[in-house]
Amino acid sequence: MLRVRRILDDVLPLDRAEIAQVQQILRAQFPGAPERDVASLPGRLRDPLRYHFRTLLFVADDGRGGVRGFALVSHDPEHEFLFLDYLASARGGTGGGVGGALYERVREETHALGALGLFFECPPDVREECPSEEVFRQNVARLRFYERFGALPIANTGWREPVKPGGSGFPYLCYDACGRAAPLSRREARSVARFILEHKYRELCPAPYVERVVASFRDDPVQLRPPRYVRDEPRRPPPRSSDAAILLVVNEKHDIHHVRERGYVEAPVRIDAILRRLEPAGLFRRVEPRRFPDAHVTAVHDRGYVGYLRRCCEGLPPGRSVYPYVFPIRNAARPPQDLSVRAGYYCIDTFTPLNRNAYLAARRAVDCALTGAESLVGGQRLAYALVRPPGHHAERRVFGGFCYFNSTAIAAHHLSRHDRVAILDVDYHHGNGQQDIFYERSDVLTISLHGHPRFAYPYFSGFEDERGAGPGQGHNVNYPLREKLTGAGFRATLAKALARIRRFRPTYLVVALGLDTARGDPTGTWELGAADFEANGRLIGSLGLPTLVVQEGGYRTRTLGANALAFFSGLADAALGRGARPASRGPAAGP
Repeated sequence: MLRVRRILDDVLPLDRAEIAQVQQILRAQFPGAPERDVASLPGRLRDPLRYHFRTLLFVADDGRGGVRGFALVSHDPEHEFLFLDYLASARGGTGGGVGGALYERVREETHALGALGLFFECPPDVREECPSEEVFRQNVARLRFYERFGALPIANTGWREPVKPGGSGFPYLCYDACGRAAPLSRREARSVARFILEHKYRELCPAPYVERVVASFRDDPVQLRPPRYVRDEPRRPPPRSSDAAILLVVNEKHDIHHVRERGYVEAPVRIDAILRRLEPAGLFRRVEPRRFPDAHVTAVHDRGYVGYLRRCCEGLPPGRSVYPYVFPIRNAARPPQDLSVRAGYYCIDTFTPLNRNAYLAARRAVDCALTGAESLVGGQRLAYALVRPPGHHAERRVFGGFCYFNSTAIAAHHLSRHDRVAILDVDYHHGNGQQDIFYERSDVLTISLHGHPRFAYPYFSGFEDERGAGPGQGHNVNYPLREKLTGAGFRATLAKALARIRRFRPTYLVVALGLDTARGDPTGTWELGAADFEANGRLIGSLGLPTLVVQEGGYRTRTLGANALAFFSGLADAALGRGARPASRGPAAGP
């Protein structure tokens, strides 16, 4: 299996191991590469502000941590271009499909960023300038490879002029428009050339040389050398990457759990409304959920509770729902024998029914969340478990609030086996389930922004003074908010929550996403619109953490899809460094 993915930093053990392999390949295949550039690679990924370029690293691996090739790219957001520094496979060259897959991924990123295009240097295919026939053939093969994608040397400039008389000249400066419709202008090319010379070659190129080379770009628009090797093949538009920004796992069997009573808002149409807006967006790569053992569920929920839920649901006839109505708090040691009557022994309200498919749908939601969590361990940066029923009101041994299994908590517990985890609950209602499950643990930070319990479900938890106990003291943080709240007011508190997460320094983030904070939601009172959801996603993405988003509430189906898409657009832009495209040029042309 060949998988191409982007490595954002060295936070995850897998990413650290693959960065080390990239450094080994760099040293072996590019002995002329400055050691300081090789050694500084983790730092350049982690802290781009210290460097003139933002470094992008793409690896082709075998899915088990073995690097088969890589592309190292510099991105200058100010001048809006990308520069391909290195493209190599582990065995040398770019053959075997590895180089092509990597280069297509780089082109897709260039297109997604709305950049001027992709620039790189390539040794000349001039026999007289090559030290041997073998080198000449290699240079021809390299240029033929790039011509397949429409990348060609820039013509009619002094770029190749030696810095000193009698010295060797520079390689070709090549350009790939990556689907951009407008031709490269002289002003744009001069800006790019100056930046490359003054920063990439700042120790080699004196100021007079830089001015002379920059002034040599006279054509407007810039002219490219005619193709020599791939004359008949049309230029390829940037492909849709298999390394899409967000992995999407959908509980495709959610609709088996359909309570048709009048006024029951937790309905299958919620998922359909979101999917209709997300699927055409190009942000998501959908995968099938894996089946995980029950041990993941019982690691978080009481075994007796899990067994009761299964037996009760299996024993109910199709179409019948059982609502809790007896709550045996006076003698919890002796629950009622009748399973339907016993529902109140495990429930916190009177409006969350049990039916034949409640267990099955909730169990499948758990598999979806765990599939997303496992993808983060494997190097995926963003994953979304689009599930129903929701889960964040399910505590260790009780259900309620339409929730049966706490998929968010189960996924967080699974990730905690690898490193520290923060849960950020941004649903309108308090995440009492995560609070109950992790209240005495210090390896999982639980944070919830919600309507104050004096007016919002579940009414009995979510107060500010509930801060954890024992080892978990200080690791549960509640932000109960006022009944009327604007998007700006929500963001002010969200900023505090994110500052607390940064101090905790987790490796993974799990977001319990409630879209019931939206204006007009039948279960909420706040005023958030699509622009607010995008801003919230951008703030959360700025943490730069591998992030799993698990769907919780949200019941106004008219705006669910638009708000979800806005949130994930902001999240991906910030988490992956894909800022908004410059308004002056408009969106780049493409497929």
